[in-house]
Amino acid sequence: MESSVQNVIGLQGTGAVAEQRNRVLRNTYWLLALSMVPTVLGAWIGVQTGIMRAMSPGIGLVVFLVGAFGFMFAIEKFKNSAAGVPLLLGFTFFMGLMLARLLGIVLGFKNGTSLVMTAFAGTGAVFFGMAMLSTVIKRDLSKMGQFLFIGMILVFVAGLANFFIQSSALMITLSVLVIGIFSAFILVDLKRVRDGEETNYITATLGVYLSLYNVFSNLLALLGIFGGDRE
Repeated sequence: MESSVQNVIGLQGTGAVAEQRNRVLRNTYWLLALSMVPTVLGAWIGVQTGIMRAMSPGIGLVVFLVGAFGFMFAIEKFKNSAAGVPLLLGFTFFMGLMLARLLGIVLGFKNGTSLVMTAFAGTGAVFFGMAMLSTVIKRDLSKMGQFLFIGMILVFVAGLANFFIQSSALMITLSVLVIGIFSAFILVDLKRVRDGEETNYITATLGVYLSLYNVFSNLLALLGIFGGDRE
């Protein structure tokens, strides 16, 4: 009798854990979808006003780094409070503004709109592909996440160096690496939610959003370099 009661309690506990994981995953997807709205709004305002073009590349880089890291610090600090979601949405608006310079360049091509839509579709395909993989892969991906983090740091440092070097070949190489690294990050982050390793949907959304942002922006840059029609 005692064993049966323990089994029932165990099943209830397992069900509660599974429900919590599903809830975090659902909230992550909903918040991720919602975050696209301020991103698009910020990008539209940035393109229409030309606010990013008014800044020199150096000032733009400083604004981006200070703003991005400042927002991310605040989001992590308030992720368990009512301020977490508004901060995340404010961050996505800011990131949309930061995307305006690249969008303005690409939209200046004759086929610019087509390139933007292609980058959007490609990013969507990467997301859905990684989301599907996260449901079928059973192995622990924590070590993979560690290697990806190291790769991200190295690419970030190389990117900062290339800001001064201005090497086109290095920029293309880094863009390809960034797409690969952050595509894999989407898989790792979603798998962590499914495994119950990440229980805060705001943190989970922030991680996946950053990966999608990097995949989209670098894919768009590559499309602009190789497919831009200036005629």
